[in-house]
Amino acid sequence: MAAGSVAGLTLTASAASDVVGHVYVDDNTAGVNTIGAFDRHSDGGLTPMAGSPFAAGGAGSGTIIGSQGALQLSDDGRYLLAVDAGSNQISVLRVLPDGSLHSVGGGPVWSGGVEPISIAVRGSLVYVANEGDKATGTGSNYTGFRLNAGGHLVPLTGSTFDLSSTANPGDILFNSTGTNLIGVEVGTTDASTFRIDSFVVGVDGRLTPASGSPFAAQAAGPFGSEFSPTNPGHLYVSNAHGGAGNGSVSAFNVTPSGSLSSIGSSPYPDGQTAPCWVEISHDGNYLFTVNTGSTTISSYNLLADGSLSYSSTAAFKSGAGIRPFDARLDPNGTTLYVVDAAIAKVSAFAVAGGTLSELAQSPFALPTGTTPFGIAVN
Repeated sequence: MAAGSVAGLTLTASAASDVVGHVYVDDNTAGVNTIGAFDRHSDGGLTPMAGSPFAAGGAGSGTIIGSQGALQLSDDGRYLLAVDAGSNQISVLRVLPDGSLHSVGGGPVWSGGVEPISIAVRGSLVYVANEGDKATGTGSNYTGFRLNAGGHLVPLTGSTFDLSSTANPGDILFNSTGTNLIGVEVGTTDASTFRIDSFVVGVDGRLTPASGSPFAAQAAGPFGSEFSPTNPGHLYVSNAHGGAGNGSVSAFNVTPSGSLSSIGSSPYPDGQTAPCWVEISHDGNYLFTVNTGSTTISSYNLLADGSLSYSSTAAFKSGAGIRPFDARLDPNGTTLYVVDAAIAKVSAFAVAGGTLSELAQSPFALPTGTTPFGIAVN
């Protein structure tokens, strides 16, 4: 297996020369934000794409930010949407046939608040979660846009839903039908701030809060979340702030009207620390959660009634001192990619049912000076 250096990166050539897709990372670079891009090979290996990193247009913060969904592909795969946390903007880049990226004309648009950290996309409808300015207690909200055929984001009038200064949103997402939208409030150390916002999405794209929303989370620090890809009424939320060895994942039924109720004996513990990011297999049979504090990934069996059964935990080869963040499966569900904010690399795990094993050539380096926190795979 050959090794070399390109643009300051140490590269490991994949055993497979064929390119079957791509992996993108929001570099969150101070100054002009960039998107790191890799060619993805059939063995799961990654090699930096020619021209990477690509300028996003807005500014990154240059500091570590935790959230799920900072980078999203449009449903048709034509556009990549990225948060620019340092300039309070959202960038849209066109995905060219070879996987390279080109900024859409007109440049980034204002996110509608302060420090955007998560994006939800369903068809032409886009919502952004803005973290807000903690010094002033302003700018924390959910704001809507329309993505037009040319890849431009157009603000959706009357769509902004303001949040409290203690909300600290961690994720925003649609269910598979686009009829419900969830926002997760990580909160502070006060249990009353651990909340889940639930909305019904109208035909005009605007949000109506469900009766009873926001709903109390089941444990401290609700963070990452995912709807089942096979059941739009099943929602899963990681609980990150339970303390050492006390991590868990909550399972909820979500009705069409947006009300939440617990599934089975939820929350389901994994015995790890700080489960933050959630990914579900495409067949809806397995759930993976990245335990940032333990530097591990836990696997659960996802049962027919929506309940979870803990299965196993896999460690990262990189060991202690890393900070694994957002995770995404490839379209075939055979490789799980995890971006790390501390060492600026992407780790790759082979997936066999609910069993994970890190690839021999993993992890793969991002450009120096990046503080990444979002990942997308096509």
